[in-house]
Amino acid sequence: MSRPTKITAMHVKDIRFPTSLEKDGSDAMHDSPDYSCPYIILETDGHLQGIGSTFTAGKGSEVVCFAADTMKNRVVGRRLDDIFNNFGAYWHEITCDSQFRWIGPEKGVTHLATAAVVNALWDLWAKMEGKPLWKMLVDMEPEKLVNCLDFSYIEDVLTKDEAVAMLKKKDATKDKREAEMLKTGYPIYTTSCGWLGYSDEKITKLATEAMSQGFSRFKMKVGKDLQDDIRRAAIFRKVIGPDRIWCVDANQVWGVQDAIDWMTALAPYKPLWIEEPTSPDDILGHAAIAKALNPLGIGVATGEMCQNRVMFKQFLQANALQFCQIDACRLGGVNEVLTVILMAAKFNVPVCPHAGGVGLCELVQHYSFFDYIRCSGSLENRMTEFADHLHKEMCAPVKVRDGHYMPPQAPGFLVGIVPDVQKAYEYPDGSAWLDLFEKGLFKRDHDHEDN
Repeated sequence: MSRPTKITAMHVKDIRFPTSLEKDGSDAMHDSPDYSCPYIILETDGHLQGIGSTFTAGKGSEVVCFAADTMKNRVVGRRLDDIFNNFGAYWHEITCDSQFRWIGPEKGVTHLATAAVVNALWDLWAKMEGKPLWKMLVDMEPEKLVNCLDFSYIEDVLTKDEAVAMLKKKDATKDKREAEMLKTGYPIYTTSCGWLGYSDEKITKLATEAMSQGFSRFKMKVGKDLQDDIRRAAIFRKVIGPDRIWCVDANQVWGVQDAIDWMTALAPYKPLWIEEPTSPDDILGHAAIAKALNPLGIGVATGEMCQNRVMFKQFLQANALQFCQIDACRLGGVNEVLTVILMAAKFNVPVCPHAGGVGLCELVQHYSFFDYIRCSGSLENRMTEFADHLHKEMCAPVKVRDGHYMPPQAPGFLVGIVPDVQKAYEYPDGSAWLDLFEKGLFKRDHDHEDN
């Protein structure tokens, strides 16, 4: 296969899965999500494809797809060497389009679309290099890696020279950590046992099965009813025992004082963290919650919906998070995620990526391997999220062994969806969706009949 020189076409698909039928992914804020992904395919003149995606909960996915489609003029026809030799400048170009930027800037729909396109570019680059993305990032010279990043608005916290120095400092021992990852993998926690819509019996069954598979880290959704959360916490602790790690996630539903009071009531069950306790944009609110809960041994985790590197900078400056939860698609793709990982390393805050969804586990595993091997050098209080649905639909599903992600070896970012699955679940005319409409389980606008 010849090495491609330029991008010749870009295709955008709206792929959705009816996960709301079984309450998979349900939480206090999102009670019936249909896990979905705007899906990008980049064609090249060398017959090599770049695949990228972002993530939504169903409705609105078509808006992100439209936004991604409007970016074609800055992608199609571009020479790959021009992009990859100065990727930081290219990323700045596509995020600072003077008109497109207005409906962001660097946040929301435009940034979700940016992530899908940028992730596809990195997938293409890694395939060209014949390496999985994590390995390409681990092997890249510090100066070349830093040249891929945009330090706009964050140089008061992290400069390019500092980033290069940080990478060089860890490089002397990175081979040892890489060998460790290849042997034992990266620790993960499971959310699949603790969705808010699950019955007590299902929670018990799933948590028991997870322990038999080697999991020792768990997360439970909270936030609808305090007494119900206390009851479910007691069930969880009884099943997993007193020593395994247990976290909780409120998905933004509380005010600041509500979060403090609620988590004080749950403190006897020893949660490691409370995730997204309030509005994801309220940096000072998170700081106040952290100040109140840290003496109880409860940290604050957030970042799943943190809009950009600038907000992460402020969260870190304000001591508003103890666990940095980067998302592979909420930020503007690989370039921006790496800047946040480097900032977190400087502040000595563990990176614990958010995952689940469609392809998010497949994406974030690369960041965890990179973070440990190249940046942090520590596994203390570090773990990455895992949810066990929507993996068989992937061309290269994550490999899990004894509660750890094992490093993938195939070239690329590895977020491709099986072609037959793409065809069946492309919204709204895929065969799976037509069948659901015919059965009356969904309306054409993908609302349930009983909503």
